[in-house]
Amino acid sequence: MRLIRTLGAALAASLAVVTAAGCGSDDTTEHTDAQHISGTVTVFAAASLTETFTELGKRFEAAHPGVEVVYSFGASSALAEQISQGAPADVFASAAPKNMQQVRDKGEVTVEPVTFVRNRLEIAVPKGNPGQITGLADFGKTEPKLALCAEQVPCGAAAKTVFEAAGITPQPDTREQDVKAALTKVTLGEVDAALVYRTDVKAAGDKVEGIDFPESTKAVNDYPVAPLAHAPNAAAAAAFVEFVTSDQAEQVFDAAGFDTP
Repeated sequence: MRLIRTLGAALAASLAVVTAAGCGSDDTTEHTDAQHISGTVTVFAAASLTETFTELGKRFEAAHPGVEVVYSFGASSALAEQISQGAPADVFASAAPKNMQQVRDKGEVTVEPVTFVRNRLEIAVPKGNPGQITGLADFGKTEPKLALCAEQVPCGAAAKTVFEAAGITPQPDTREQDVKAALTKVTLGEVDAALVYRTDVKAAGDKVEGIDFPESTKAVNDYPVAPLAHAPNAAAAAAFVEFVTSDQAEQVFDAAGFDTP
């Protein structure tokens, strides 16, 4: 079992209260049983987590009958802003620590977030690579049609880091609001290449091809997750975060191409 940093006293207390209320005995740390949580748990999660979190949501619901997981996927920067403005959510899973810190600074997260996976960039090209893209240097050329994420979102910030490391000035034809939007430009054949996460390339299957590049190691994104301080369903939020950091979840992330701590 991989080591997970503690969620902090607040989360531990939340889990203890939930268990104690349900069983009324000294056995308060064995598990968070299905009967102890109910209702809807609303999860704000980075777009690059769409496939894995959707699968984990089904497994979580199966383990906790009566609980429904509702997702809002998008750019971590946009989700952080929505949470800071009071959007009702129970859990936040970000594609970058910066956006989690933004939420913490607003007092919306009061426990230590857990880094549960890591991800890095890969070049996505349409099947057959019609633009004959060979590597990162092609993003400095004006001939191919290129898509990047907007710099304020994690995939765009990571792209900026790798371009600076490689000494390349990118020449994108479009900047997209999140990584899934950039990938869609590739799957529709609207661009010759996009810089997305390798997990998104894998999730797209045979619709795209992936090209690794050495500079991707210069910008590895840590993904933190935490229950929100004003979660409408605090008990389910704590249980969901616990599930995301479990061995079962690690298997799902590994299969999707994420690195796990």
